[in-house]
Amino acid sequence: MKISFIGTFPPRECGIGTFTRNLIDSVVAAPGNDGPNKVMVVAIDDHGQRYDYPKEVKLTIRQEEQADYLEAASFINISGADICVLQHEFGIFGGQNGIYILPLLHRLKIPLIVTLHTVLKTPSYNERAVMIEICKIAHTVVVMSRTAVEMLIEEYGVAESKIAQIAHGVPDIQFDQLAAKKEFKLSTKHVLLTFGFIGRNKGIEVVLKALPAVVAKYPQLVYIVLGKTHPNVIRHSGEEYRIFLMGLVKKLGIEKHVIFMNEFVDQTELFKYLSASDIYITPYTNEAQITSGTLSYAIGAGSAVISTPYWHAAELLSEDRGRLFPFNDVQALSDIFLDLLDNPETMKTLRGNAYDYGREITWPKIGEKYAQLAEKIVAEQPDVVGETETILDLLALPPFLLDHIQRLTDDTGIIQHAKYGIPNLKEGYCLDDNARALLMVLMTYKRNKHPLALRLSPTYLSYINYMQNPDGAFRNFLSFNRNFLDKIGSEDSFGRTIWSLGYLLGNAPNDAYYQTGREIFFDAMPNFAKLKSIRSIANTIVGICHYLKSNPTDEGMIEVLRQLTNRLMADYELNRTDDWHWYESLLAYDNAFLPLAMLHAAEFLNNEEVNRIALESMDFLCDITLKNGYLSIVGNEKWYKKDGESSMFAQQPLDALAMVLMFHQAFRLTGDQAYVQQLNTCFMWFLGENDLRISLYDFETKGCCDGLESYGVNRNQGAESTLAYLISHLSVLEAFEELTKLKAAKS
Repeated sequence: MKISFIGTFPPRECGIGTFTRNLIDSVVAAPGNDGPNKVMVVAIDDHGQRYDYPKEVKLTIRQEEQADYLEAASFINISGADICVLQHEFGIFGGQNGIYILPLLHRLKIPLIVTLHTVLKTPSYNERAVMIEICKIAHTVVVMSRTAVEMLIEEYGVAESKIAQIAHGVPDIQFDQLAAKKEFKLSTKHVLLTFGFIGRNKGIEVVLKALPAVVAKYPQLVYIVLGKTHPNVIRHSGEEYRIFLMGLVKKLGIEKHVIFMNEFVDQTELFKYLSASDIYITPYTNEAQITSGTLSYAIGAGSAVISTPYWHAAELLSEDRGRLFPFNDVQALSDIFLDLLDNPETMKTLRGNAYDYGREITWPKIGEKYAQLAEKIVAEQPDVVGETETILDLLALPPFLLDHIQRLTDDTGIIQHAKYGIPNLKEGYCLDDNARALLMVLMTYKRNKHPLALRLSPTYLSYINYMQNPDGAFRNFLSFNRNFLDKIGSEDSFGRTIWSLGYLLGNAPNDAYYQTGREIFFDAMPNFAKLKSIRSIANTIVGICHYLKSNPTDEGMIEVLRQLTNRLMADYELNRTDDWHWYESLLAYDNAFLPLAMLHAAEFLNNEEVNRIALESMDFLCDITLKNGYLSIVGNEKWYKKDGESSMFAQQPLDALAMVLMFHQAFRLTGDQAYVQQLNTCFMWFLGENDLRISLYDFETKGCCDGLESYGVNRNQGAESTLAYLISHLSVLEAFEELTKLKAAKS
C-alpha cells in the first residue's frame, strides 16, 4: 500500500512535523497486507522559508500560495498513492484559518484520513466552516482523546462512525534516570522540567511564582524550561515573553534555580532530559487544548506529571497517572510540588502508572493502528467525495429566509453595505441594491405570497421613485441622513433599475404598484437609446423582455428591444475571433448577463442570429468558468484579458447570480434539461462548490458573504451579495418547478 502524507515535516521545527516523521516511520515498519508500506510526503513550507527535506518529501507547498495546493492535488492523484493522510492544524495552512487546504482535499481522487491536532469548542465562523468541510470530505477523522470525539459529534455534527480515536504516539526510547542526571551534571538536584515551544498560553510564570516556597525547603531544586519561542510568536512579538519570564525570575530571586534552554532538541536528547527529571509540568493557562504532544511524551517516558486540567491532560492523567491543579493557582501548584518531593513513594507510583500506560502508546503500536485503518479503508473502496457530481437536493437547501434583508432595510430603503452581518449605516443607500431588492421581493411574493415581501416592496419602489431625475435618469447614492451623493448615477445602476421595473410590470402584486412602476419605467425610456455601457444595455434588454411578457403586442417596445440587441450583436462581431467568442476584449464583471440578455431577446425577436450568438457566447463563458466541474468565477482582481490569464480573486456573488439566471433562461428557451443541472452547479457556488470550497451563505445571519478573496471569504454581508443569493435561490426553485411540469407533460 502506498500512502501520501500531507503536513509539516523536519527539518522544519514544528511539533506536527515531528509527529508526521514518527508516524511515517512507524507506518513503514508496520506489516502490510501486500508487502511493506510505501510513503511519500507533501510538506508545507513556512512563510517563505525553504528547507532541505529528506527523500520522502516529493513535493512542497508554499503556505500562502494557493496554486501550490492545486498542483499538489494533481501530483497526489497521479502518484499511485492508495490513500492520503492529512495532519491538520489551522495555523500550518494558508489563507484565512487555513482555508487553502480545502480545494486540495476536494480534488483528491483517493480516500482521505485526517488527523485533527486541534478541535475548538468555540470556533469562529470560518474555523467552524473549514472544520465541517474537512470532516465532510474525509473518510475517517482521527482524534487523540475521547473529549475530541464528543466535541466533533456535539459541536460539528460529525457522525461517530466516521471518527477514530488513536492516541498520540510516543517514541520507544528509555534512559536510566541516574545515568541521565549524571550526564547533565544534575545528580544532586531535584529536577523539574517543561519543554516545547514557548508562548504566553504556556503559563510558565505560574511555575516560577510557585518555586520560592518550594526551593525554601528543597534548595537543590532546579527548573529547566527547554524550548524555543514559537515561530508565530517570534514573528508578532519577538522574545517579549521569554524576556518577561527572565525578569520575573530575577524579581523572585530564583536565578540559581531556573535554567532557560532556547533550543529545539531532537527526540533522543529530549527523552534523556525527561528521564533526568523528577517532575514534568504543563501549566497551560486554559482548557482549550485537545492534544498535547509534550504531555504524551512525558507520560511515555514515565515522568511524574503535574498539569492544569486542560482537556487532554484531564483525560490522560486520570487513573493516577499524574496530578492536576487549577488554572493559574500558584498555591495549589506549590502544595503539589512539596507533597511529591516529601513523598518519593507517591512520586514513584505516578511514574510507574505513567510508564505502564506509555508502553501502550509507543509509535510502533500507533503506527500499526494507522496502517490497519488505511488498509481497511482502501479495501472498502469508498466513494471519494471530491469526485461526486453536484446534484441539488431541494430538501437539503437552506430555508429561504429574509432575515438579513429585513435587518438591512429601514423606512428609506435597503442599506448598501454591512460589517459582517450588521448594517453599515455610514455607507447609506444605492439605487442598484434597491432595484435588486424590489426584484427579489416581487419574485418572493409571486412564488408564495410572503407577507414580508409584500410589506417591503413599496419601500424599495419608493426609493427608486425618489432617485429619478426629471429627465428620467436616476441618481444612485443617498447618504444615511438622506442627502443626495451624486447628480446622475452609473449606467449600470440605470440598467439594473429597468430590469427590476420591467419585472414589476410583468408581475405587479396590485394595480398601485403597477401604475407607479409604469410611470417610472416610461419616464426613463427616452434614456434607453443614450446608453453606452454594454452591461447597462444588457440589463435594459432583460427589463424590456420582462415587460413584453405581459405586453407582447407593444410593437414600439419590440423595436427598442431590436435596436439595443443589434448594438450587443455589433459589439460581439467586432470582438469575436475563432478562439474568443465574446462581446469585449476581456471578461470583466457580471459577464453572464451579456448572453443572458441575448437569450431573453431571442425569445421575442425570432432572429436565428440572436439565438446563435446567445448560445455561442454562453458556451464560451462556460468553457472558462465551468471547466473543472464547478463554478470558478472570473475574479475582479485583474479580470481576464484576451490572450491573458483568468484572475481567480475577488469572486463576486453578482457573477454567480448572472450564471444562474443565464442557465435558467437557456432552459426556458430550449427545454434542454442539462441547463438545469448547470444552473444547480452555479448555485452551489454560494454553498461551497467553489475554488475555496467553503460556503458564502451564512447559516447564522441568513446573509451571504461578499466574495472569495485570496485570503478566504470576505465576511461582510452587504445587500448586493445577499440579494444575489436570494434571487439565485428563487431561480433554482422556479427552474425545478418548470422542469417537473415539462417532465409531466412529456409523460
